[in-house]
Amino acid sequence: MDILDLIFPKQCLECKKRGEYICETCLNKLPSIKQTCPVCQRASIDGFTHPKCLKSQSLDGLMALWPYRGVIRRAIISLKYKYVREISNELSTLVLRKAKDMFIFGDKDLILTTVPIFWIRKNIRGYNQVDGVAETLAERFSLNFYPDLIKRNKLKDPQVKLSKEERTKNVQGVFLLNLKYRSLIINHKILIIDDVYTTGSTLKETGKVLKRNGAKEVWGLVLAK
Repeated sequence: MDILDLIFPKQCLECKKRGEYICETCLNKLPSIKQTCPVCQRASIDGFTHPKCLKSQSLDGLMALWPYRGVIRRAIISLKYKYVREISNELSTLVLRKAKDMFIFGDKDLILTTVPIFWIRKNIRGYNQVDGVAETLAERFSLNFYPDLIKRNKLKDPQVKLSKEERTKNVQGVFLLNLKYRSLIINHKILIIDDVYTTGSTLKETGKVLKRNGAKEVWGLVLAK
């Protein structure tokens, strides 16, 4: 046991039971999440974008792991805004449980990346909140993970307080491909990992960047929706 666990024992973020930040009891209280097409938001098997919704620069699909409520919501907020970095380890373990049954991880040429945060915010926080999850998935399935595949070149207003229309405008022109990877992504399938899907503006914009630069397919994987 870590000395910090003796001084500041872990407790569930929802029910306060000691032992871990995300206890099984609270996790099991969450309803299962139904996968939907990222374009029209209607039900879709495995999160595939419906053929009639798919455009040249659309996401090819989106997978969400949990509803954004309860202990998962508290965990993401604590990791993202309260800098409780240790939560990443527990989230990564739980994500692996879900990922073992996902068809997308059977593609050994799959490339993983994460939605980038601006360097100022990363320096303040000290980390990108989903990089730990992506690293765990890459190691487990022997996949390439490039955290700097996409670059954020502007500091914009946080998405959380904006309307759907404002979110879309707020991320336009914000992301660029890191050109050292351009030849690597051509005709490859890319999985972008993010924490929360609300309107999808950020994932859709990063997906466009990858599609414009030659990616064959671009999927999103979010912890919660």
